[in-house]
Amino acid sequence: MKIVDFSKSNSVMNRYVAELRDVEIQKDPLRFRRNIERIGELMAYEISKDFAYEIEPVQTPLGIAPVSLPVSKVVIATILRAGLPYHQGFLNAFDRAENAFVSAYRKYTDSNHFDIHIEYLASPRIDGKQLLITDPMLATGGSMELSYEALKTKGEPEHIHVASVIASRQAVNHIASIFPADKTTIWVAAIDEELNDHAYIVPGLGDAGDLCYGEKE
Repeated sequence: MKIVDFSKSNSVMNRYVAELRDVEIQKDPLRFRRNIERIGELMAYEISKDFAYEIEPVQTPLGIAPVSLPVSKVVIATILRAGLPYHQGFLNAFDRAENAFVSAYRKYTDSNHFDIHIEYLASPRIDGKQLLITDPMLATGGSMELSYEALKTKGEPEHIHVASVIASRQAVNHIASIFPADKTTIWVAAIDEELNDHAYIVPGLGDAGDLCYGEKE
């Protein structure tokens, strides 16, 4: 399984991740959402390099220009709610993509234990398509696992791209152990090594959904 950690290379993406983590910059939810969106745009560009391409002629005012264009069919599947600005970043790049949405949330049984619940799925058929499952925070991998199980009811994709802004090492290992290794790529802007007692990524950035849209009751 291919795992791409963008923090291992130098790019402007690291600036956006740094601002997402910064407790002072986090006080501006508009900037927080925009930074997640920008990471989605950059990551989409990198993922596009793995698609299938064909040369197509394009008529210009002065002649014909051969252009290599992507022909892979793309479905962007996002886990609600923190995934919404991230989804928009991918959609800005893949403006012809189909879209899917999954609700996955933690239901706590006590202060330190929870189950993952899926209550909503809206998705096109995904047979033979490039499936991008996007979620800014990949903490335990449980939401990603159950979301993929739900999406599989809509068909069998050609390739699966798991895309996150910040992932824990535990979650990356979990996804690598359960997703089909021959057709899955994990893309992350950074990998952190720890989870705390509440299964939040450390150092991470906190609750991405709350920082995007306000605290929930």
